[in-house]
Amino acid sequence: MFFQLLDHDISFPSPTLAEEDGLLAIGGDLSVERLLLAYSNGIFPWFSEGEPILWYAPHQRCVIYPDRITISKSTQKLIDRQVFHITFNQAFGEVIQKCAKIKRLGQDGTWITNEMQEAYIELHQKGYAHSIEVWQNSVLVGGLYGVKINRIFCGESMFSEVSNASKIALIALSKMDIDLIDCQLPNDHLMSLGAEMIGYDEFITLMKND
Repeated sequence: MFFQLLDHDISFPSPTLAEEDGLLAIGGDLSVERLLLAYSNGIFPWFSEGEPILWYAPHQRCVIYPDRITISKSTQKLIDRQVFHITFNQAFGEVIQKCAKIKRLGQDGTWITNEMQEAYIELHQKGYAHSIEVWQNSVLVGGLYGVKINRIFCGESMFSEVSNASKIALIALSKMDIDLIDCQLPNDHLMSLGAEMIGYDEFITLMKND
């Protein structure tokens, strides 16, 4: 079963009570306080326009250990040739907008609603959400954003307008001072980059390390 959250109480039920697909709770809001509490407990919002806020805590988590990321020879050549210019927290708003607008195979529309964008921009303004930008000839062509909790970067979304740009962003993220990249849910692209699955208990133990 999943739980109805109360507007005046930001607490969550135990993530171990989530359904098989990871759905834990419904409702609440996207306030900074509730979002930070959620991420600190391995919970994240994921819903579409017109739906109530849905909160997920998957029993198995897709993660990338920075020192295990897979860099192909062709990607390494791009890095060596400095085809792209990488920046950090220089265009958070643009990154989240491009993540929302990019067309994704098998998806109709976006879960990065206007409400979500506003919430994460506020998180960014308060120093909790961060972006990595990938530029080519002074044009923003790729990037990612997410929330940093202790030594884990909880990735929310990435985009790429030219080949390999999102890979470059993820590799740049792996070089930062973090212990783990939380990818939340697996896909073929992430698995090809070295992502692996770990259980919730192992994930939350790593989350609590500061």
